[in-house]
Amino acid sequence: MSYVYLFLATLAWSFVGVLVKTASTMVDSSIITLCRFFFGVVVLAIYLLMKDGRIQFRARMKWLWFGAAGKSANYVFENIALMIGYSYGNILVQPVQTVVLLISGSIIFKEKVTKAGWLSAALCVIGVIVVGWNGVPLDELLGSSGLTTLLFTLAGIGAAIHVLSQRMLVKTMDNGNMNFSVFLLATLMVSIPVPFQIHGFTGPITFGAWGALILLGIITGLSFFWFAEAMRRVPFAVVAIVGNSSVLFSILWAYIFFRDPITSYIIVGTLIFVAGFLLLNFSGPRKKPVKQESSAEAAL
Repeated sequence: MSYVYLFLATLAWSFVGVLVKTASTMVDSSIITLCRFFFGVVVLAIYLLMKDGRIQFRARMKWLWFGAAGKSANYVFENIALMIGYSYGNILVQPVQTVVLLISGSIIFKEKVTKAGWLSAALCVIGVIVVGWNGVPLDELLGSSGLTTLLFTLAGIGAAIHVLSQRMLVKTMDNGNMNFSVFLLATLMVSIPVPFQIHGFTGPITFGAWGALILLGIITGLSFFWFAEAMRRVPFAVVAIVGNSSVLFSILWAYIFFRDPITSYIIVGTLIFVAGFLLLNFSGPRKKPVKQESSAEAAL
């Protein structure tokens, strides 16, 4: 069953771009962001009530607010970029997050970054540059192509802040109630501008778009638990390889569902930063979960 959980988590993350693109045919990015958190909170609440019979919501810890702000920024910038760019573009979030976590870990937690760690960070940066460049002329790179890369970079920074908050909060809270509290606060944050919008619904109302919004919420609420369950029993090498393969599936789904152009630059850049992920996973200390969390949380 643990292998099934690992497969479900990986598959779920790979569909995020396609689902956001599908939902964008009906609503704008702010509604998508709100629904990702709202339905995620609902799913988490049901899970916690079935598992523990109660929910422990907290709001007086500063790292809860940092985590909510970081995850809000992650979803806000990611959804905007996915709407104006290609559905596989969010593969850039994970390598950016990995680099930010390595640097912040060395500064905030005084952790020593090995040569392999810096090499991993360099591979991630190079991969992001290659994918973001995608062989386009300089004038186009400074236009829409550069904008989407910037937005995904900001999304990766937000995701890293969320993971850092989890590292601080896990000492005093269990994962389920911690994520519920963070996602509920994030729901409140991203809902602030919604009442002032004139056109939240931008296209025809369809079952497909509503289904995409609900599935995005389910991914937000449950994929972390699936991955955590898999890590307890599945061999480390399998978790590292399969967990990071979601970026490859994201590219595959983008081509199958939207015929997004997959150039040699996209393929080469992706392989470069995936190599950086694997080097980081296999060279780092395995007893510290933050390295694995960095791979998992980017796609939530």
